[in-house]
Amino acid sequence: MALPDDPDTRLIDRLVARDERAFNELVRSYEGRIVRLLTRMVGNEEEAKDLAQDVFVQVFKAVGTFRGDSKFSTWLYRIAVNLCKNRVKYLRVRHANEREELDSVTEKSLGDARPAGGQGLGRPDEQMAGKQVERIVQVAIQELEPSFRECLVLRDVEELSYEEIEQITGLPAGTVKSRIHRARAMLREKVERELGEKIR
Repeated sequence: MALPDDPDTRLIDRLVARDERAFNELVRSYEGRIVRLLTRMVGNEEEAKDLAQDVFVQVFKAVGTFRGDSKFSTWLYRIAVNLCKNRVKYLRVRHANEREELDSVTEKSLGDARPAGGQGLGRPDEQMAGKQVERIVQVAIQELEPSFRECLVLRDVEELSYEEIEQITGLPAGTVKSRIHRARAMLREKVERELGEKIR
């Protein structure tokens, strides 16, 4: 059912057998990663946590359809991304042009400006500057067009391979690479512009 070297093979079998303990194990194993991905996609951690619950319920219901032509984690990400797209459309209609601000700062951030090896040991002004840059990056990610944001987050935050991103998004390799390249350029431009305005 799963790829031969997929560590989730036994978990999948237990999920197919409707083992509720396997469902709890699934949530424990993947909740952090899924919530982090969804937070980046929808821009709101509470919304992401609610959506993550829907993702796990959907996985539990649909696990019998998993054919093993990709890693289980890739399949799970695909479900998360698809549900996320639907939720983003719904939120856009519901909130019109209102932009949701991120509720919390995730530990892993593109352009993280914390001092190397510094576990909160930096000067307060440096820590504040790092947080400001992190916030600017997060807002800039939210401003990217969803299809570009999706590819960028999967590659640069989740550190998935190009092949996995192709399987999750259904996009050809060239399109994935092109969107990541353009998203990085747009992100860099947005962050530099915002930082320039703050310095002035």
